[in-house]
Amino acid sequence: MTVKKKVVVIGGGTGSFTVLSGLKKYDHLELTAVVSMADDGGSTGKLRDEYGVLPPGDVRQCLVALSEADDLMRALFNFRFNGGSFTGHNFGNIFISAVEKMTGNFNDALKVISLVLNVRGLVLPVTLDKVRLIAELNNGKIIAGQNEIANNHLVSRFGVKKIYFDKKAKANPEALRAIKEADLIVVGPGSFYSSLIPNFLVSGVAKALVNAKGKKVFVCNLMNQYGQTDNYTVSDFVAGIEKFIKPNTFHHVIYNTTFPSAKLLSKYIDEGQPVLVGEKNKGSKHQFVGVNLLNDKIPKRVNGDPQIRTLIRHNPDELAKAIVNLI
Repeated sequence: MTVKKKVVVIGGGTGSFTVLSGLKKYDHLELTAVVSMADDGGSTGKLRDEYGVLPPGDVRQCLVALSEADDLMRALFNFRFNGGSFTGHNFGNIFISAVEKMTGNFNDALKVISLVLNVRGLVLPVTLDKVRLIAELNNGKIIAGQNEIANNHLVSRFGVKKIYFDKKAKANPEALRAIKEADLIVVGPGSFYSSLIPNFLVSGVAKALVNAKGKKVFVCNLMNQYGQTDNYTVSDFVAGIEKFIKPNTFHHVIYNTTFPSAKLLSKYIDEGQPVLVGEKNKGSKHQFVGVNLLNDKIPKRVNGDPQIRTLIRHNPDELAKAIVNLI
């Protein structure tokens, strides 16, 4: 009998969805997603404000990624209402929040929903505390809320000086256990300050990652974001996130080697530029793994979903192959 390798993916919504979608195709892997709880925009933000629940949006994407239910069920969890009092709300978010209210515990709610969606693996919130992300800009301005940080024009104009929570957040014990027992831990890709860093602002998570015996892999973003990662190279990304963990935490760094087309880049001229390889930082002990990770398939708009989806994204199969090769 083959012993399955335990792989933990730490991140947020779309980035973790991509990684998990690719890794799910490998039967010898036992997958766990550790998910940021900083999201407060759109449907998720409304549910948080009105019902006092934990943010369901990012965990929903991870649940759908790991689901082995039929296409209709997965599409249902991604369905977004358009019209009426539910406009902007996502069915999966509402369902997750309803089960949380019924069970009284977000961890328990996700286990119930995992059965409904026939999820292969675990989806764990990084914390069960209700926290709000705060950014101090280089001009001294304070921006409160993950969604506001991601969309406020002042962020791109002045840049982020400091990022923190409005209160101390305690790590989910199940998440810490998964990190400790993992054979391989993947961090990224994802929005730097909105999806990745919030995981390591939670007390105990950075320490757990540093002390973990498994291999640690960082997957670099394809694109930079003005105000957050201006002109970052691959090495800058690694150094930036390791400021919240510990230098040389990651054994491997996976990055993209292919430049997006001029047509695609023209659509992002006001948002950011591609992440270039750059020079390896002095004292770096990381092993860099360059792969063509560009997805040449244009993603379809989710039914009823008004949100704009990025056209430049990782190819889940090529990314998964690069990760599995490290195991």
